[in-house]
This record gives sequence, C-alpha cells and structure tokens, in this order.
Amino acid sequence: MFNKSSFTKPNDTITRKDVRNVPGSGVTITAQPVPDFTTKAAMQVAEAPPPDIPAPAPVAAAPAPENSASEARLIVGPDVKLKGAEILDCDTLVVEGRVEATMDSRVIRIAEQGSFTGKVSIDIAEIHGTFEGELTARHQLIIHSTGRVSGKIRYGKLVIDEGGELSGDINTLNERPMPHKARGENIAPLSAVGG
Repeated sequence: MFNKSSFTKPNDTITRKDVRNVPGSGVTITAQPVPDFTTKAAMQVAEAPPPDIPAPAPVAAAPAPENSASEARLIVGPDVKLKGAEILDCDTLVVEGRVEATMDSRVIRIAEQGSFTGKVSIDIAEIHGTFEGELTARHQLIIHSTGRVSGKIRYGKLVIDEGGELSGDINTLNERPMPHKARGENIAPLSAVGG
C-alpha cells in the first residue's frame, strides 16, 4: 500500500510549517528544518542548539549565610508547642516556644520566653528561658541572668550570669561520685570531726 521510501528519501530535509510564540520567554519559533536522523552527522547537528535562539541568562543564587549549608537548624517559634518528639541530627535547636522532647545533638538555645522539658544530651546549652528535666552539656552549660535550669544536670564547663538559677542534682561530667559507706559502718558525727 504505502511505501515508506515514497514519502521521503534518506537525505531529505523536512521543514516545519508552524510559527509559535513561547509565552513569557520572548522567543518565537519559526519554520526550522528538521534533520534526518539516519546519518550520524545529522544526529550531531540535531544535538547542538540552534544558533539564533539566545541561551537563557544564568540565575544568580542568593548568597547563603555562613555555615548554613552544613548546619541543620530547627527553630520552634514563640507560639509553637512541640510535644513528644525525639530530636536527632539537629546541629542547633532554637526554642522560642514550648518543647517537651528528648534530644541528642550539638547546640540548644532556649530564648527568654522559651521552655524545654525533657531529656537532652548536647555539646553546648545556652539558656535564657526555662529548662526542666535531665540535661547533659558535654562541653559547656551557659545560664544567662533570665535562665532557670532544674533537674539532673551534668556539664563539662559551667557559666552562670548573675540572676541565673540552677537547682537539682548537679555534677560535672569529669567528677566521680563519692564512694558510699556500706551499711553498718560507723560514721563519726559532725561534732566529733570538728573539734
């Protein structure tokens, strides 16, 4: 019936007959020859962009703040309550609202209005607000003048501004607990020790 070779010959060029405007780009596509893909040279020509269509201008990315590319940061806003979460692999947690969670990460910053209740194992803790629970600050615990920290607290180094409060079971990480006497051993009364 129809013979494919009767429509086109191997090296014929087919021309498109349409003209279109591409919205928003300012580019008009007009009749362009469509190459025959039966030869390798024609395929290479087809892969190259047409010379009369301008290349799109590169889009400049907004400059990233320092350390933001590699820092995983979570901010709990002032009116946000986060309850029952386990926070992992967070470089910096900023608490401006209320958080009830467990956390094992690098840095926690509790804003003056913020509060955190739970168990935290962290490198650096900076407290302007309230913390209640179990806190292990491996490197440094900083309590500002408005900060209130209570619970089981372990720290590498401690900084407390005047007015800051710290209460509960408090020890340094490098301090070993005192050995306990066995029951039944005689312990001298304080009056005998002092005088």
